[in-house]
Amino acid sequence: MSAGTTGARTSTGTRKLAELSGPAVAAGFTADTIVVQPTGAIEHHGPHLPLLTDFLLADHIGGAAVEQAAAEGLDVWQLPTLAFTKSDEHSWAPGTVWLDADTMFDTVVQIGRAVALTGAGTLVFANGHGGNVALLQVALREIRKQTGLQTFLMPTLARVPGPDGEDADERGLGIHGGAAETSMILHLRPDLVDMSLAERWVPDHLADFEKIAFNGGPVSFGWLSNDFGPAGVVGDASRASRSYGAALWQHSLAEAVASLHEIARFDPAGPR
Repeated sequence: MSAGTTGARTSTGTRKLAELSGPAVAAGFTADTIVVQPTGAIEHHGPHLPLLTDFLLADHIGGAAVEQAAAEGLDVWQLPTLAFTKSDEHSWAPGTVWLDADTMFDTVVQIGRAVALTGAGTLVFANGHGGNVALLQVALREIRKQTGLQTFLMPTLARVPGPDGEDADERGLGIHGGAAETSMILHLRPDLVDMSLAERWVPDHLADFEKIAFNGGPVSFGWLSNDFGPAGVVGDASRASRSYGAALWQHSLAEAVASLHEIARFDPAGPR
């Protein structure tokens, strides 16, 4: 579907759903329309990063991916980014604003119901906060069951080794406020980063476990971010750089756009 020639039309070329009129949505959205809901967070990221780190990742990468995918022919639109999500692993830290699991689940399911009423066929959560993943995975099926929408979850930050191996000293444990996130914010909003406060907070002992892991291991565990030290950081922010941030931006954007193209042609029943 060619963006700008089919689907909803605007005089400004916006891909932000909320900037359309109601009648434009009703007249232009079809089963081929993809609606992207970025999900961020307002939460503690150590002393060196702003509370809106995950919001920036979801909003900037999600928005840029929608714009590029639309320019490449997809009928794709972006909803306003969710700021307050499930961040209770950081609830000990002042400044974190979070929803409990029930409230977050009900919120995204109701967003799904509203998206279904637009006539769109697909809802994609473009997520910038790891604490949302498990809940959103459950919500995908609930929204599909209630509305018939095709539902997907994709990350906005896609990891890639830095030009100088900036992630090598994190031992696969740089999951929060470490080299990758700090580098991305240095790229997006360097005015919000204080590298003089960036330190290494890597729980090296966890790297020696064979089964228990944050991501990808067969045994998961419940945790709060201050379990690993008073900074509430899991990673090595001192290894961050703007060059690594630029590489992460390009890779993350390319991955997100490629994901949207696959989503657009996905059919669970296969060729008919």
